Parts: sequence; structure tokens; C-alpha cells
Amino acid sequence: MSTVGKVIKCKAAVAYDFKKPLVIEEIEVAPPKAHEVRVKVCASGICHTDDHALVGGMASLNFPVILGHEGAGIVESVGEGVFKVQPGDHVILLCSPMCMKCKACLHEESNFCEKNDVGKNVGLMLDKTTRFSIKGKMIHNFMSTSTFTQYTVVDEFAICRIDKAAPMDQVCLIGCGFSTGFGTVLNTAKVKPGTTCVVFGLGGIGMSAVMACKIAGATRIIGVDINPTKFPKAKELGCTECVNPNDCSKPIHEVITEMTNGGADYAFECIGKVDVMASMIQSTNYAFGSANIIGVPPIKDRISLDAMWLLTGRTVQGAFLGDYKAPEAFPGLVNDVLSGKINLSALISYKLPLEDVNKGFDLMRNGKTIRTVLEMGKH
Repeated sequence: MSTVGKVIKCKAAVAYDFKKPLVIEEIEVAPPKAHEVRVKVCASGICHTDDHALVGGMASLNFPVILGHEGAGIVESVGEGVFKVQPGDHVILLCSPMCMKCKACLHEESNFCEKNDVGKNVGLMLDKTTRFSIKGKMIHNFMSTSTFTQYTVVDEFAICRIDKAAPMDQVCLIGCGFSTGFGTVLNTAKVKPGTTCVVFGLGGIGMSAVMACKIAGATRIIGVDINPTKFPKAKELGCTECVNPNDCSKPIHEVITEMTNGGADYAFECIGKVDVMASMIQSTNYAFGSANIIGVPPIKDRISLDAMWLLTGRTVQGAFLGDYKAPEAFPGLVNDVLSGKINLSALISYKLPLEDVNKGFDLMRNGKTIRTVLEMGKH
């Protein structure tokens, strides 16, 4: 029986308050309006940004809300005026969508659209309404996507079509975490062959950065983490050596500086802690080091910089979503997965049903997973 034009009832993980477990509910998902797309979500990654929002690390969050922003699925129906995709297309949802018309989108070095909800956290469609409800009460969406649900509705600019052969339970990770770490190495830092890289934090983003450093031709890749159980996987993915700061008698930046004879060529902070960011900057060569901030710290945290860290020649930069213009770049990353150039399966520690979403968060918080993927099951 066709669901086109009808309200769909399905399961979703709903957040009702900060620091509370998500609740599996039956929700109603309204049909898409003009320039909107309803998607049957097949798989979703659990990203630290979801937890960052849930613990109050963002400027605001409106409840109740359906979190999740790394999703892949199949277009169920489209609203009037949608030409980008059609029912049956396989897609990745874009947590940092791009209209490709505003000043930011059109700038060759920008991938941050003026219309996206990142940092604003309004949690509504572009028309300031929502397609989610439960027993008549509205539910907010998250980062223009909301993927912890079996069906979601997104504005047309928050979606891109991909090859139907792509494994949904892998390419969903391209939606945020993988592209963030991978792209910052290749697009932002532009790591050169024969160089030395240091990656602080060996979670999902850090491991993605390690993979990219290897592809870029770095000859020395140093992983830094206080959880040594991650070291075997890090070395499998490309690290030449790993360091636990808790095992060091000196500050970690001094250790790295000594190991690299004056500091690394490139360094990446993939955790979201301002003290680690300071260490990461100082671990690069004072004359030409490239320090790259990827992790997102709590909204009120501030980093203190000594001007001399920069005046001697270092550069410090940040990136969102790996500086990828997602609508244009993500289909190509999917093709790299299909060709074997990128092995996303190596990042996935667990695959869980939607009902186990809270278990997935616990695994992530306790450092027991690189990436966990939710499989939505039968709809």
C-alpha cells in the first residue's frame, strides 16, 4: 500500500531533556511539503555531536527532539517542485546542507551555508514548522536531518543522491564524522607526502584523519590517546606509533616535539577539549607547523593562545565537515568506498538496532567503540 501523501507512523528515538536517555516512541511523520523530501532511513551513525547536544554542549536545544545526523536511506516521496531526487533514489542526508546560492555557498573556500541550522539549533524546517509529532505534540528536528527515526523529512537542499550499490550501513558515516576527519587532512591541512602528522584523539574522527594521513602519503603518523585499547586499530589504519599522555613524564607537546625533532608538520585535535587544542598547537613545528582544530568543545569553553605560538610561523585553522561542499563531494566519497579506496567498514565496531540507541551512546562515552551504526530494521 502506497504511503505517498499520507502520515506515516514509525519508531523513533526521542530526546525529552538534557542528560536523559532517549525514549523509543511511535511518532507521526507528515508528508513532505513543497521542496521537501521524505526519506526511509536505513542506517544512522551515532556521532559525538549527538551526545554533545544531549549533555548541553551547544548554545541551545529545543525539546522534544529527534537527534541523529549521519543518515543514509531511500527516498519515499517528494513534495511539489523537487527535482533533485525522486522516489526510490538512495541518498545521504546532509547535516550541513548547502543552498549553493548564498554568499557563503558560492565562495570557493566555504562549505557553510547561511541557511543551515548548525549553531542555531532552531530544530525546524526552512518554513519554521516540523513534520514530526507524537500524539499531537510537535517534535523538533536536529541539524536539518534527524536520523534516529525510521522516517524523516528534510528540505531538498539537505540531501544528495548516491549510487544504489553503496552499503547504507557504511556510507551513512560520510554524513558527518568520517568526512570531518578525512577531509580536514586532505582539504584543509592539505597534508603533503613524506611529512609527519600527529592525531590527538583516536575516536571516529581521529581514526578517519589517520586514514587520510596515510592516503596523503605521510611517512610518520603519531596517534595520541589516553585509551591504549585503541592503539592496535590505529596502527592497522595507518599510525606508525601511538603515545599515551598518561605514560609520559613531560607534557605531551614536549614529548611530541622531541620525537619529531622540533615539532610535527601537521597536527589534528579530534576530541573537543581546549587544553588538548593548546597542546596540539604546541606540538607542531614553531616555524611552519599546521595545527588543525576539528573537535567541538563545550560552548562556553575558551582556548588561551600565546601570540608567539603563531608569530614564528605556525598556522592554526579549523574546519567543519572537512571543508567538503557536501552535495558535490559526498557522491564521490561513496564511489571511493565502492572502489575500495576507502574502507569504512574498518571503522565500525558495532551495529545495533534502533531500540539499542542508548547502548550505543554508552559504548561511545566509555571509549569502547570507534563507530557504532544503528540499523533501522523493518519499517
